Amino acid sequence: MTGTKRKPGQSSLPTPNSTKAFWHTQPSQILLGHRTTEPLPSEADIVIVGSGITGASAAHFLYQDENGKDLKVVMLEAREACWGATGRNGGHCQPGIYDRSPELSSFEMRNYLALKDLVEKNEIACDWVDLSVVHGYMGKAIFEEALEEYQAHLKSDPKISKLVTVVTKDSTSPSLADLRVSNAYGAIVQKHASSVWPYKLVCWILENLLKKEKTFNLQTNTPATHLQKADDGWIVHTPRGMIATKKVLLATNAYTSFLLPEWSDIIVPVRGEMSSLTPPATMRPGSANAPLKYSYGFMGNGTQNGHQDDYLVQRPYTPKGAGGELMFGGGRSYAANHGLGVSDDSGIDPPAAEYLRREISLLLDIHNDSKPLTATYEWSGIMGFSRDDRPWVGEVTEDLGLGGGKGLWLCAAYTGHGMPNAFLSAKAVVGLMLGKGDGEADLPGVHRIGRERVQKAKLLDDVAIVDAKGATGATVS
Repeated sequence: MTGTKRKPGQSSLPTPNSTKAFWHTQPSQILLGHRTTEPLPSEADIVIVGSGITGASAAHFLYQDENGKDLKVVMLEAREACWGATGRNGGHCQPGIYDRSPELSSFEMRNYLALKDLVEKNEIACDWVDLSVVHGYMGKAIFEEALEEYQAHLKSDPKISKLVTVVTKDSTSPSLADLRVSNAYGAIVQKHASSVWPYKLVCWILENLLKKEKTFNLQTNTPATHLQKADDGWIVHTPRGMIATKKVLLATNAYTSFLLPEWSDIIVPVRGEMSSLTPPATMRPGSANAPLKYSYGFMGNGTQNGHQDDYLVQRPYTPKGAGGELMFGGGRSYAANHGLGVSDDSGIDPPAAEYLRREISLLLDIHNDSKPLTATYEWSGIMGFSRDDRPWVGEVTEDLGLGGGKGLWLCAAYTGHGMPNAFLSAKAVVGLMLGKGDGEADLPGVHRIGRERVQKAKLLDDVAIVDAKGATGATVS
């Protein structure tokens, strides 16, 4: 049985009294407190633990597959549906185009386009807005490092030059001032990104499954507390009873090590800070200080390194002038221990929250006389940081030595970059679960779970050391 022995760094269960995120201010009346059946099913073909973007996407693709459409799927959620990281994130979906390998950037672009296609074809009301993103680099060294990464990628994939624009202090059309980042040392503008209400997107997926799939069973407020290996599968323990199943998919991200303690130093919980800020009164449609037409990431501001970025989108205004909130997250270097090892989102880090209210007027040209903004909501969320900076997708087999066994699958650890990875990662793990070969799954090789990868990861610096160094690769949220 897993989940019974506590290890250093092991995650807790999701806390029942989480901070209130802006994204949860319009909860789904269908999903709130939802239990498809009042008694917990005693058996299932597949149990999915987690109802965020990964778990919802996995269920979506299971029922689209010819070999999965008749399976009995039970989804367990410790709290309300989509109440974890997906419902607490920065509201971005931006693939990394210039700061990673061509394999990874092309995968993230496919993920982005697949999500965009899902939203458009189904007319999902989730405030999806297509835009470009400005990455503002606040110091010389971090900007030059980003340029080196871009140049290296450009050599192997010259096509990305059409998607990326480098802006220096000497640039015009656009200038740093045109981008509203006058205080930056330099900036890189990337096409293809979006802002989105992530909770509403996931709610649509889950509501659609409940409406169309008779064998899909969602059980909210039902945490998985233990995993027990059985002769022909697994027994999933919950406070409401047990479920016998042949396969389990852990879409548990930062909370993975609660059920699999041996993963405590591979997938590490990290608490991040988010805020919903009221824009200046002058920042209205039609004014000279117009609403933002880009999303933003800021690297290297203040005491923060490349691993501790800040990120910003502005919500759309309604025809009546409501909305327009500046959704600003980051400030992690100002949090206690940089948020590392924290799996409790029931509180915020006041210094980080204060940083977000204050610094936005210094990072962005919003013509507010550098005054702090007012927060309507301040909340925290728990990210899952990967020791080797890549998601872990695949079967957790016994030979890994990490508490798994045949039929236990994992799709987690996005290091704060889940929206451009989770949708297709979930599709890939579903394909593998249903018997497709490795060559049939659209998944970067560095994301796949394997014994050699585990061994290499164990030799790397732990997450805290990498985070302190500010190593590149964990990108803007």
